[in-house]
Amino acid sequence: MEHFSSEQKETGMRPGLRAFLGTVLGIALFFTAALVMGDEFTQTIASKTLATFDDSANNANWIVQGSKYATQGFPQMQLVHAWPEALYGKNRDNKPLFALGVHGKFDRKSYNYIEMIPAAKDSSGKLQPQGIPIPGRVKSINMWVWGANYNYTLDAHIRDYQGIDHVLHLGSLLFAGWRDLGAAISGAIPQSRPYIPKYAGLELTKLVIWTAPDEKVDDFYFFIDEITVITDLFETRFDGEDLADPVTLNSLWQQGTK
Repeated sequence: MEHFSSEQKETGMRPGLRAFLGTVLGIALFFTAALVMGDEFTQTIASKTLATFDDSANNANWIVQGSKYATQGFPQMQLVHAWPEALYGKNRDNKPLFALGVHGKFDRKSYNYIEMIPAAKDSSGKLQPQGIPIPGRVKSINMWVWGANYNYTLDAHIRDYQGIDHVLHLGSLLFAGWRDLGAAISGAIPQSRPYIPKYAGLELTKLVIWTAPDEKVDDFYFFIDEITVITDLFETRFDGEDLADPVTLNSLWQQGTK
């Protein structure tokens, strides 16, 4: 004879049946959440290049500026015919490979910094800050950096769809020659929203070199090349997705009748 507790008598449910129904309910809730948050379970991973600096016409649009102790006329920036051999070897074919170079000088030691800001020319031909859009839902960012064994560090700033900047610490520049530096993108940085269109991409807004307060700063160089991201390009398709595109929606709205 089976014995039931008072709770089981009140519900009229056997222990095994209740456990089974609990499992079924748990599975149903899981798949419901997966459908609701479908765009968070993406699956098309790819490597994308944000800047190579090899096409001088399209990659020279950067602004460089230093903190208050920068020597007059510095920092300076230009493209130079240089590259990491780990990527391109000796370049015996003499391909037009370039890196972004910065020449820095400060009048005194401190927590000095140099900002490298991607930009675009306005209607008057003047450079204005303009972030580099990052495709997909980015997982990590990497770049090749040439260091001269100074005790400096490199940060990357990325901006989310709410206009909030997030700082990624890429690492120390206390090494000699080219090295691949990178950082993972925290899941706390939003790359989607609950409303259509759900995708809300990030953009790279600047790179920042920081000097240690006791390090030499009176004359130095560093170089950057091949800024890339590992990103997820998958997006859930749905019926009527054309209406989520602002350009298409605006065109259809203008053509509509009132």
